[in-house]
Parts: sequence; structure tokens; C-alpha cells
Amino acid sequence: MNLNKLLFKQIDNSALIVFRWIFGLLITLEAWGAIFTGWIKRTLIEPQQTFNFIGLDFLQPLPGDGMYYYYALMGLFGVLVMIGYKYRFSMSCYTVMWACVYLMQKSSYNNHYYLLMLLCFIMIFLPAHRWASVDAWKKPSIKKIKMPRWVVLFIIVQLWIVYTYASVAKLYPDWLNATVAENLMRGKKDYWLVGDFLQQDWVHYCIAYTGILFDLLVIPLLLIKRTRWFIVIASVFFHLFNSFVFQIGIFPYLSLAFILFFFTTETINKRFLKGKPHYSEGEIIIPNYKPILICITGVWFIIQIGLPLRHWVIPDNVLWTEEGHRLSWRMMLRSKSGSTSFVVEEKDTGKRTRVNLEDYLTRKQLRTVSSKPDCMWQFAQRLKSEYAAKGKDIAVYVNSRVKVNGRPYQQFTDPNVDLANTKWDYFGHATWIMPSKLEEVKPMLKK
Repeated sequence: MNLNKLLFKQIDNSALIVFRWIFGLLITLEAWGAIFTGWIKRTLIEPQQTFNFIGLDFLQPLPGDGMYYYYALMGLFGVLVMIGYKYRFSMSCYTVMWACVYLMQKSSYNNHYYLLMLLCFIMIFLPAHRWASVDAWKKPSIKKIKMPRWVVLFIIVQLWIVYTYASVAKLYPDWLNATVAENLMRGKKDYWLVGDFLQQDWVHYCIAYTGILFDLLVIPLLLIKRTRWFIVIASVFFHLFNSFVFQIGIFPYLSLAFILFFFTTETINKRFLKGKPHYSEGEIIIPNYKPILICITGVWFIIQIGLPLRHWVIPDNVLWTEEGHRLSWRMMLRSKSGSTSFVVEEKDTGKRTRVNLEDYLTRKQLRTVSSKPDCMWQFAQRLKSEYAAKGKDIAVYVNSRVKVNGRPYQQFTDPNVDLANTKWDYFGHATWIMPSKLEEVKPMLKK
């Protein structure tokens, strides 16, 4: 197919307009919901420190009740996105604010938050305000009933990458033998009226293999007209199940909203925008920004495809080391916990003191520091800075034992390495992480 026809053929923009309404509503609920559910208090206000992405130490929560106002303002920008008022400015503000919070804390790391950051950034540049918006009402000259096809293609390719990597990441023994599903469901034993049902072995296998097949096939089957309604019904069940059982915020509903881009524009137009003329001429308009678009799009998707592969060039198993886990669409792939202690040694006297972690960390942060090596290193750096302020030079030794997917605890860190005076390798392997033996020890199942 001719590249110009593929990218720059004009299509009806109804799907994008309706998606803007839903997207704006969902990001508003995400922001304001964080206030009312106590997420901000637990994650950003109560902790003495947050574990930001390494190198971004300047990103810290606002003092006092500042983060409540921060999220209230962010939700307001979400409303403005929904109604299309100063759309690009509002979308840009929400994107920056969301990215700052995402990058300033890892205790509540979630692939869905990362996806939302990417989508917010993408939405800045899409012409989602050209109809049924305050901007179009105030300035009729920007009104349009069409858009270039690359807009929809960009979104579909991005989703395809996410779902494909999510499926491929599940192709490992602990997922295939339903160990992971069993561990996930064990925590739901007392869940409403379905707790006992979720403990059945056959349910665990259904969850495991449905997850693989759905993630792998959902985009291709949505693209095929004959299978579209089948996968739509499956998507509703799949995402509502995830919302009900795992309570993962707006992500299931955002995933369902993307279905808009797979139906014919005439269908969307008739069902949701009855007063809007439907565009069907299909003219090809090659814009001046074509070279820039192709260049930026190429770089974007090279990064999106390459970033989740980086763990293959880092020694050892990513399930164990966590190196290359983030930003890689490795969703709900394992259960992991650890038992970790920190010992401070004053270099001038040799005095050793075991750190009481509860004096520094919240319960959620304790779980993070117990199994995530980058957070162990960051906490060691915090201790070093605290003692340096008192004029003391110290070493910090971390003794951590971690278990993965129900296996017995195994030694995770080398307890003889001083993490306070060890540099962090951003792109390689931390040699103070002990070699994994996951393949040698089978998970301890109840069966």
C-alpha cells in the first residue's frame, strides 16, 4: 500500500472525539479518586521519603497538604480535556503532572500508570478537540469532521505492542503451570461471594491461559470484521473481571474505550454524534509535517519495541533481579516477598547498628525495600546522607532473602558488599545481587 494513502488518507474523526470524552472523564476520576480513596495519603504524604526513579531525586511530594491540591488541579485539567477547553494546554498540564508523580515514587509502581503517561503524551498531539468541544465552539474555524488515518494507526500499533509483550512475558513455567494465578487468587480467598470459586484449580488454569491468548489475539481479532463482536464481548468480560477481582482503577475501562477505534466511523458517528456530518470522501492530504512525523514515529516505536527487550542483555533472570522489569509490560507476572535487614557500620569506630526499618518506612515501602534492589540501594544512600549530616562516614550492609512465586527463600544480596559506597549501574547488572536458582527449585504449591 502506498505510504501516503496509508498514513494521510482522511477518515471521519468521530471515534477520536468520543474517546476524548471518555479519556478526559477517566483521567479525572483517576486524579480525584486518588484523593478520596486515601492513595495520596498512603503513598505521598505519610512516607518520610519516596523512592523516585534513580537520578530524579528532585521530584519530591509537596509539603503538607500540597499533594491534595496538586491532584485536585490535575483532575480539573482532566475535566478541561473532556470538554475540550484549551485542549492542548490542559492535556499537556495533566501529562506533566502525572509524569512527575509517576517518576517520584515506585512503591506503587504499576504498568498501567506507565501506559497512562504514554497515552497522555500521545493525546497532546492528536486533533481530539476539533468537534464537540469548547475550543471548537469558541473558534469555529478549527472545526473538522475528519482526521488523517495515522492518528488511529498510531494508537493501534501502540496498543498492539503493549498487549503482545504482556502475552509473551507470560510464557514461562510458573505462569504456564498456573502457579502465578494460584498465588494471585489465594489473596482473594475471602473476596465477596466468589472467594471459594477463585480457589479452584481449573479457574487458575483458565486465568493463566486466557491471559496469554487474550493479550496475544485481542488486537488482531478486533481488526477482523468477522471476529470483532466476539472479541468485544470477550473484552468486556475480561476487563470487568480484572476490575472486580484486582481493583486496578481506570485501566479496564480505558482498555474498553479503545474499542472505538476498531469500529467503522459511520457506526460511531450514528451512535454517539448524531448531529455531526459523517465524512466518507477519503481524500489524501499530505501535510508539511510528513518528514517530522515519520522520523518521530520511527524513533518512538523503536523505543517502545526495544525497551521491553533490555532484560535479555542483562545477566540473570529478570524475575529475580528486577533489572529490566519496569517499563516492559510485565503485568502481574509473579508474587514476590523478602526478609531484609540493613546494618550500618561507622567506619571510624567499627560500631555496627541494625536499622529499625519501621522508623523510616511505611508498610508498603517495607515490602518494596525487601525485594527491589534499586530501592535497597536508594535506602542505603539515604542512610549514608543522614549519617554524613552528623559528620559520620558509614558503610551499609544489606542482608536480604527473597522468595518468588512460593519458592523457599533464597539469598538475594551479598551481605558483605557496602551499598552505601557502591555506584548504581543504570544499564547493567548489580553484581551484589546473588545469582538466582529459580530453575533449580520448584514453587511450593498447595497441590
